[in-house]
Amino acid sequence: MQITKQIGVGMLLLMAACTTREKIDYTKLPDEQLAKVADSLAHAFIITDGHVDLPYRLKVSKFRLEREYLGIPISTTEGDFDYERAKKGGLDAPFMSIYIPSSYQLQPDMGKALADSLIDMVRGIAEAHPDKFGLANTPAEADANFKAGKISLPMGMENGAPIGNDIANVKYFFDRGIRYITLTHGKDNQICDSSYDTLNTWKGLSPFGEQVVKEMNRVGIMVDISHVSDSTFYDVLKITKAPVIASHSSLRYFTPGWQRNMADDMVKALKQNGGVIQINFGSTFLDSAVAKQNDENRKKLMALLNEKNLSWRDEAAKPVIEEFRKENPSLYADVKTVANHIDRVVQLAGIDHVGLGSDYDGVGDSLPTGLKDVSQYPNLIAELLRRGYSPDDIAKICYQNVWRVWNKVIEVSGQK
Repeated sequence: MQITKQIGVGMLLLMAACTTREKIDYTKLPDEQLAKVADSLAHAFIITDGHVDLPYRLKVSKFRLEREYLGIPISTTEGDFDYERAKKGGLDAPFMSIYIPSSYQLQPDMGKALADSLIDMVRGIAEAHPDKFGLANTPAEADANFKAGKISLPMGMENGAPIGNDIANVKYFFDRGIRYITLTHGKDNQICDSSYDTLNTWKGLSPFGEQVVKEMNRVGIMVDISHVSDSTFYDVLKITKAPVIASHSSLRYFTPGWQRNMADDMVKALKQNGGVIQINFGSTFLDSAVAKQNDENRKKLMALLNEKNLSWRDEAAKPVIEEFRKENPSLYADVKTVANHIDRVVQLAGIDHVGLGSDYDGVGDSLPTGLKDVSQYPNLIAELLRRGYSPDDIAKICYQNVWRVWNKVIEVSGQK
């Protein structure tokens, strides 16, 4: 167990329990003491997060020159991620999302240039701040960065469109540092069908998509089944020789009918595959009642603006929007809701098949109360302790389950 901060009350409790071999009943600790234990665990264990959209957030910022991003990840009040907040929350290995919007699928290069520019950005951040960040192409490299006190920046590409129609691009992106690929995003692409689309173009994986999955297995890239249609998910499981991940998905059980989340039977199938679902923190992903109310509020606001012949961007619309939001505040899920999803996965598949995939910087202001940015992972750990999860369980959720999958993918590929 690597301890990266000054020993506090929480860590002293843990150390005493290890020394005396006593089992602490965390469910009976006062909230203040429980919070200290949770904070100690957050800094004692590696925390990996399957999906943080920092690169694209920085790319689309209208207020900075192209090279200014190098200073942003250290300390900022904007967005959900920076170095200082990540350190406070114990986040050690956030997968940087190389996000390719579906619109790029229509461009001649199918988004490859954008993917390269975002990869260059992540590399640039690590190069500019080598005392704070490090690239990580394997769990072992992330472990080494953790011991050195650095935050690792492994990369996953959200949308396989930039592979184009050339299977050689799978290895190309592996060589550039991509360690998972979400097969598609909001629309069907050349690889497979999307959960957000209705065309059902391929009825699952395309013939080329089948080759892509096999090639990802061969080179050592994790297959990410977030965003894909149900039929694509089951096609992937038939073909893959390695376990897969859902880098930022939650459970359909709590959002009935929403295809973007995973159904119970899919979670059970994921268990048989050996994979991991990493729970998305977006309120829409967590609670259908919250999503429904917020959607109704959006429709009311749009109707009000239309009545006044205003658009969202009009200066005159700002006071109208502000007043509406005061009278109709947005609803949010909370830490307990996230823990409910974790509980459900454990009930269906066991403790070895769940992790964290927040979608920080990717779900706007819909983040749950108590998990509003990367400084707040200890709040979730405290809730899990309160529910009877042991430190060993929490270590699995924080990183060990994902490390197991990642190492198995490396083993299957023969990559060292």
